[in-house]
This record gives sequence, C-alpha cells and structure tokens, in this order.
Amino acid sequence: MEILGMSTLERNRQVIRAYVEAFNRCDVDKLRSLFTPDAIIQGVLGSAPIDAAIAVWRELHQAYGISLDIEEIVIEGDVAAARYSESGTFRKPFRGMGPTQKSYSIIAMEWFQLRDGLIAKRWGARDSAAINRQLGI
Repeated sequence: MEILGMSTLERNRQVIRAYVEAFNRCDVDKLRSLFTPDAIIQGVLGSAPIDAAIAVWRELHQAYGISLDIEEIVIEGDVAAARYSESGTFRKPFRGMGPTQKSYSIIAMEWFQLRDGLIAKRWGARDSAAINRQLGI
C-alpha cells in the first residue's frame, strides 16, 4: 500500500526512527504525536497509557540520561521490531536508589504495533539485571 508516494513499510520505519529521536531528546510533545491516543506501552515497569509511560521516561532520562542507537529495524506490515544499543549513566536518584555515577551499555529490543501511521502498542525488553550489575545496584 502506498500513501503519498511512501509505502507503509517506509512510513512505519520513519515513525520508529522519529520515536527513537524524540525518546533520546525526551521530547514529550513529539513522543505524544507519534502514538495513538489509546496507545498502550508495555515495559519492565508494567503496562501503561502513553501519558503514564512518558512520566516514567522522564524519570529515566533524568536519572540515567538514556540514549538509544538503532542497530536494526525489521518491519512486516504494521508490526515492527527494533534492536538498539542502549546506554546511560546513573547520575540522579531513581525510585529510592541513589546514583552510583556508573555507566551501563546493553542491547535492548522493542516491538511496535502501528495503526494509521502511529504507534498503537509498544513492548520493551531490557536486561535489567545486566543494567543493575553495571551500575553497581
């Protein structure tokens, strides 16, 4: 299917790339614009609507300065999977834990269900044990 000269696969790839760029900047307005109003985000802290997820993402950025670098995106129709190099440094308190000033680097994965060019569902998978070991938690 083509929309304005862009295939669904190309459009979906652009949406995922825009999500990563906005996530890395913690650009809340841009993030909201990339998700459907009823989007559900599933991650290591549970399942939440977009506004609750954004609140957690803000906390994570403040504490760890998380950065995602896309390694690969695979898309089939309106389903996408992305593999990232994720890194950060524990510089500010997070949910009762004091900062260690240590850095971490892992491989992270996210799956997306897109609808009408927006993210409707996002599932994140990260090795929290590896992060905690590297951060000295």
